[in-house]
Amino acid sequence: MSRFGFGLSQEVWLVQIGILLNALGWGAVLPFEVIYLHDGRGFSLGLAGLVVGALTGVAVLSAPCVGPLLDRFGPRAVAAGAGVGLAAGYAGLAFAHTEPLAFAAAAIGGAGNGALLPAQSTLLAALAAPAVRHRATAVSRVCTNAGFGFGGALGGLVAGIGLDGLVALFLLNAATYLAYVGVLIVVVRAAPRPEPPAGGYRQVLSDGPFLQLAATNTVIVAIGWGVLSWIVPPYAKSELGVGSRLIGLLLLANAATVVVAQVPVAKLAEGRRRVTMMAIGAALISGACLLISAARGLGGAAYAAVVVATVAVAVGECFHTAVLTPLVTDLAPEHLRGRYVATIGLSWWAGLALAPTIGMQLLSASAAVTFVGSSIAAAGAGVSMLALDRRLPGASRVTPRPEPAVRIDAVPELLETGRV
Repeated sequence: MSRFGFGLSQEVWLVQIGILLNALGWGAVLPFEVIYLHDGRGFSLGLAGLVVGALTGVAVLSAPCVGPLLDRFGPRAVAAGAGVGLAAGYAGLAFAHTEPLAFAAAAIGGAGNGALLPAQSTLLAALAAPAVRHRATAVSRVCTNAGFGFGGALGGLVAGIGLDGLVALFLLNAATYLAYVGVLIVVVRAAPRPEPPAGGYRQVLSDGPFLQLAATNTVIVAIGWGVLSWIVPPYAKSELGVGSRLIGLLLLANAATVVVAQVPVAKLAEGRRRVTMMAIGAALISGACLLISAARGLGGAAYAAVVVATVAVAVGECFHTAVLTPLVTDLAPEHLRGRYVATIGLSWWAGLALAPTIGMQLLSASAAVTFVGSSIAAAGAGVSMLALDRRLPGASRVTPRPEPAVRIDAVPELLETGRV
């Protein structure tokens, strides 16, 4: 397979285009899910929230079931099935005139959500050589955030049409999932599958270092991703007096920072200890939480402080994700890779579920306790990452530094010097 930019194969790049399409559709519809169900279909706000919650809640329940499917049928088949499920779920929501239909569609989409991310991560790990898996992960993050940002802008324009525009957004999202399935079927070759593994999740649960990594990841996701998405917006509005438009710009700043920083951070990771990269990410997120808490006392500079904190969180996310998935795939035996990646996927969904559940309760009591407590938790996660290093196999501790490609015209010279 020929190598394209960044040392990645044509297959990997075409899958990344599919990821970009997915993110474009999802980013366009996500801010308007509750609005559509409440304003467009007449559901109460509470009921609309429950329907949208099913899209993530069912993902938490379905994630553990994905591992055996990945190990038995391979990531290509599971990712394609997840894409079909998500397409069916969002198309169903587009025509959900009744509550039972809305919940049924959301459940189907939620099951697809639970399967897509681990299948996608496993697929990229299988397609990319071990030395460039961190680069494949970085490009995936860039595609996701770029698609999400452009999708949000597109969604705002289309949603302004009214109910027809909102319905069109749901159908557009469904179409992008089907386009992704098409990419998988046409571009990705089906790899031979090993014999069904013995032990299954029992072996995963006996891997102490991996379980420590998964538990620590839950904390980082809850704070780095969850707090920014669900806790900062109401805090900024009620405590700092920030308007809705400026709150929206915070999320744009986060996504734009990831687009700019993720690839350079992935290059920075090469030749360095993975736990150090993740600990730096945790430290940035911890400091950002303290800055957000202090913003109340900064007067006119409060919003600027939150923007700086948002950018710091994004950079921290880049440090964390640049090494997480490659580390997981290195720790996993090949015949159990699907179960390992599915377990990490479960830790992501668990962190995203914990953030609004616990964070909103804390915020209603004290903003200072919320953000200082989040800072302490993130710092503790960084310490946990550093402590993990001595438990890791030696070969998995450092991100590989890919060998530069050899030019054809340089081969005679290399032969003469004995370097090949």
